[in-house]
Amino acid sequence: MEAADRRIENWAHREIEAQWRGARGGDLIALRGDVSTRRFWRVAIDDASAALATAIVIDLGPEDLPRYARELRLYPEPLLEPPWINLHRFLSAAGVPVPALYRWSLNDRLLMIEDVGSLSLFEAARAYPGKAADLYREAVRELMRFHLDGTASESHQCLAFQVAYDERLFAWEMRRFAELGLATVAPGANAGHIEPDLARLARELGALPRVFSHRDFHGNNIFLQGTIAAPTLRIIDFQDALMAPAAQDLAVLLTTRDTAELISPAAEARLLDFYFSGLIRRGVATMDRSAFLKTYSMCVLQHALKCIGLFVSLERDGKLEYAVYIPPALAQARRMLARLAPDFPHLQKAFGV
Repeated sequence: MEAADRRIENWAHREIEAQWRGARGGDLIALRGDVSTRRFWRVAIDDASAALATAIVIDLGPEDLPRYARELRLYPEPLLEPPWINLHRFLSAAGVPVPALYRWSLNDRLLMIEDVGSLSLFEAARAYPGKAADLYREAVRELMRFHLDGTASESHQCLAFQVAYDERLFAWEMRRFAELGLATVAPGANAGHIEPDLARLARELGALPRVFSHRDFHGNNIFLQGTIAAPTLRIIDFQDALMAPAAQDLAVLLTTRDTAELISPAAEARLLDFYFSGLIRRGVATMDRSAFLKTYSMCVLQHALKCIGLFVSLERDGKLEYAVYIPPALAQARRMLARLAPDFPHLQKAFGV
């Protein structure tokens, strides 16, 4: 074991003994992360009195904030605590089903949290395709807790309410598409030709009403416990929560990567209707159904363009496993451009729509 990992193992064992009297820490098993610099382990707990067999250790990495937040200076600085801790406090108080926090160390930049299991929403839907729409409906129901109850519980102590998914951020996310992704769509195309459409898309999305948003609410950040027929959902990776158009989270949930293999356009339409009907019932709809669906189409388009640029960039950096997600993102972009016509004519031309 490398020295850095030995340090983490020693910390985990020490904190387990402090958290649960008589308990001892066992082996650490590395878990697969994603694009961020955070690292994860599942640690065994060798003592029945702890009432659980495992926990998750998170190394927060060298940076509290993602690159976009640092470049755009989105957060008030200096931060008094890691965003994960700040958001966990708010979400726990709001009753959102996030993992319990057992121990953490600011100096070590390590957390020990509840192990919510290994069955993600995405994998559950893939394993039980006949239940996919039902499972995703439960995710939409949970998302409404974020958007409605979370927004209503606004707190100036919660970082999310101080950061907006605004025109600058939407535009920043699409920059890599113009620089790298466009060549995948239309080799030899001039990025300058699509800039007016990218600017318009960022401007229109940035002007929409905002709600408390998870920001990365996709099927690999939602875990299932209990039975498939009546699952309990648990939400992770919430540290980048901010204020965003409601449709942004829905776009991420229903179209990220190869989700289209699980959620058909018909199922997508029913889930969007389920969400919008919930807004109507709560008396909080800020636009009519047609306008809401258009904002969803624009959010899907923006998310697809962002992902194309990101995945091409990751592929160039040698992370070849992300290349498989480029075709689904291209398909989502084409689908939305066809739906949004005649808006965004330069992008439509580039994508052959």
